[in-house]
Amino acid sequence: MDLDKHFVKYEAIVSMIDQVFDRVKKEFPKEVFCREKCSDCCYAIFDLTLIEALYLNHKFNEKFSGNEKANLLAIADKTDRALVKMKREAYKKVREGADQIEIVGKMSQERVRCPLLGENNLCLMYEYRPITCRVYGIPTSTAGASHICGRTNFVQGKAYPTLNMDKIYTQLQLLSAELVKDINSTNIRMHELLIPVSMAMVTLFNDEFLGVKKDG
Repeated sequence: MDLDKHFVKYEAIVSMIDQVFDRVKKEFPKEVFCREKCSDCCYAIFDLTLIEALYLNHKFNEKFSGNEKANLLAIADKTDRALVKMKREAYKKVREGADQIEIVGKMSQERVRCPLLGENNLCLMYEYRPITCRVYGIPTSTAGASHICGRTNFVQGKAYPTLNMDKIYTQLQLLSAELVKDINSTNIRMHELLIPVSMAMVTLFNDEFLGVKKDG
């Protein structure tokens, strides 16, 4: 499958996000804490949209091979199993009557080391890191709730330029939907998939996984 045209569109969104981050950092240099080897965001739990997962997987397979790749995949597999267990327990609590918003809030406070965080506390795929990683140090909002990195100097309750992540996620979902339609997938809802970084690394995104129709 040739997904280059979809990746180009994704990279355009990434470029726009980087410009927003740079603008906020320039306007609030004392508030934005982001610097080399600050890995606070590398322990956050979040999922990728389909287009992000495919892009990260593609770049990972381009960059790594041999024993280095095998070792990273082993770490990613271990991380993924831990996340599955964590999510299964959260789902069980919701089924038992726990407040879903409260459970999601607790999940967001969990700390799991990203399999792409190197021993030197630097991202092994920094140039191809997901959008969530790129915006972590500036004020963002999702579903009307604001979020700031715990290490920034932004003051809670004070007004700052805030990136609406709901709009970004909508763009990514639409791009994913366009990709699913373009590859003629039998799974028309595949664009709704949310995939952790660890799973994006270990998954074989072949025709069978993506539900690509075979000729004839």
